Amino acid sequence: MKPNSKILVTGGASGIGLGIVERLLKEKHTVIVCGRREDVLQELTARHPAVITRKCDLENVAEREALYQWVAAEHNDLNVLVNNAGIQNWMSPTDENFFTRARQEIAINIEAPLHLISLFMKLPALDTIMNVTSGLAISPFAKVPVYSATKAFFRSFTHSLRYLLKDRNINVVEIVPPALNTDLGGKGLHDHAPAVGPFIESIFEQLAQGKTELSYGSSADRVKIGAEELKKEFAKLHP
Repeated sequence: MKPNSKILVTGGASGIGLGIVERLLKEKHTVIVCGRREDVLQELTARHPAVITRKCDLENVAEREALYQWVAAEHNDLNVLVNNAGIQNWMSPTDENFFTRARQEIAINIEAPLHLISLFMKLPALDTIMNVTSGLAISPFAKVPVYSATKAFFRSFTHSLRYLLKDRNINVVEIVPPALNTDLGGKGLHDHAPAVGPFIESIFEQLAQGKTELSYGSSADRVKIGAEELKKEFAKLHP
């Protein structure tokens, strides 16, 4: 990542996104954060006045397009897009509202980043796309079946995107987090997991080394293993 970059982080007001934002600010980059909740964005700017915020519901096609139009008009020197926003639903196909929740996950975890990539490719300064996937893209967790599947889709797409954009000198980076102590999926569900801070330090060290697949902890183990080992990983999660 170039010094003094201008970077959009989707879902950057909490969890992994917030950790990324705080590290980028530490490195003196200009950071724009979009999110659906105005109160959360206000809390972010109260803590970090340098952050530029924009309210945007990424589930909504028109709001994604409006976000791009605003960036193109006000921040057309933006050179890094970080597709971090995502939701995770603990659910089963037997649930009454399964399809409604599944459709929302697909819209936010797949449709939104693909749409933003297609839009932001029009920015002449764009030189880096960073996509946040998950260790569950490699070995799924059945309690979050759609989330795991969306991240598998996004990981596959990111691999193809890297190949498709290599002649345009756009660097495509995949961030593959393990379960971390955030509110993803609901408060308290990941209290047992490792803290976000060391994960952020690790991925930025890997980024400085020029790596394009950034992993940590259990996700670092998963990206290296083969089919038989993946079966064992699945069995660990589903005793």
